[in-house]
Amino acid sequence: MKPKVFVTREVFDETLDYLAQYCEVESNQQDMPLTAEALAQRLAEKDGVVCCLTDRIDAGLLERCPRLGIVANIAVGYNNIDIAACTARGVMATNTPGVLDDSTADLAWALMLGTARRLTEVESYIRAGEWTGWRLKQWLGVDVHHATLGIIGMGRIGQVIARRASGFEMKVLYCNRRPVANEIERRLSATHVSKDELLAQSDFVILQVPYSPETHHLIGAAELKKMKPTAILINSTRGGVVDDAALVAALRDGTIRGAGLDVFENEPRLHPGFLELKNIVLAPHIGSSTEATRRAMAMTAAKNLVAGLTGGMPSNLLNPEVKEA
Repeated sequence: MKPKVFVTREVFDETLDYLAQYCEVESNQQDMPLTAEALAQRLAEKDGVVCCLTDRIDAGLLERCPRLGIVANIAVGYNNIDIAACTARGVMATNTPGVLDDSTADLAWALMLGTARRLTEVESYIRAGEWTGWRLKQWLGVDVHHATLGIIGMGRIGQVIARRASGFEMKVLYCNRRPVANEIERRLSATHVSKDELLAQSDFVILQVPYSPETHHLIGAAELKKMKPTAILINSTRGGVVDDAALVAALRDGTIRGAGLDVFENEPRLHPGFLELKNIVLAPHIGSSTEATRRAMAMTAAKNLVAGLTGGMPSNLLNPEVKEA
C-alpha cells in the first residue's frame, strides 16, 4: 500500500504527478491557508507532508500526527519547523537549498537598484500624470557602480550576491560567523570585517542570514545609527532579522537614505509606517518567485519526501540523526 501524503498548498501538476507514482496524494490545490487545527486534522493519518514556510510544524502538531515520518519544506529556511521536536519523534525534516540561490540573489539586486534609483517613486509620479518635462535635478538617486556593498551573511546566496557585484565594480565587505575560505574571498574580491565596520563603511547593506533567536533584530535602532545617512538597507532574507519599528523611525528621520524589503515581521501584516514612506521599495516575499525556481523547489521537496518514505536518504535532510538511529 502506498504511503499517504498531504501537500499543504497549491503546487505544480508535475509535482503531484511525481508524488502520485509513489504515494497516495491529497493536495490543497485550492491554496487556502490552513489554521493549525485544520493542518493537524489533515495530517492525522498521513505518513508525510510537503509544506511551506507558512505552515507551523511543532511538537503539538506532531503529537497529533503519530504516523508522520517526514516533513518536506518547500523553502531553504525552516524556522517554521521545530527540528528538535521532529528529531525527538523520529520525523525527518528537509528543505530545498541550492535551487533558489540565483533567483533570490537577483531579487536582492532588484531591490537595491530599485531603491537606489527610486523606481517605485518615479513610476507613481508618472502614473499620476505629474510628469511635465525633464529637469536637471529631477529625482536624483544614488549610484550603485563603484559603491561599497556590505553583505551580512556569506552563505550560498550571499556569495551569489557578491559575485554579481563585480559587474558594478563595487567594493565588497562581508561579515559572517566565521570568514569564508581564502579562495572564495579572492574569487569574490570580498573582505571580512566586523559588523560595526561593515555598517559604518557600506553604501548598501544586504542581509542574508537565516532567522533564529540569535539573529532576531540583528539590525535595530543602534545598528541603523551606525550606518551612513546616505546608506540603503536591503532585507531579502527573513522577517524579524530587522526591527521593523526601528527601521520605520530611521527612514522617517533620515538616519539612513532608504530601504528595500521583501520580508517583514509578522508578515503578511506590515508595520503601518512602511506604507507612509516614500524612500522604500516593498515586495511581498517573492525572493525565489520565478516559475523555473518555484517548480524546482516543489520538485526538490517532493523528491526529498519520496526518498524518505521509500527507505532512501533525502538529499536535504536537516536532522540526519533520525536516519542514523
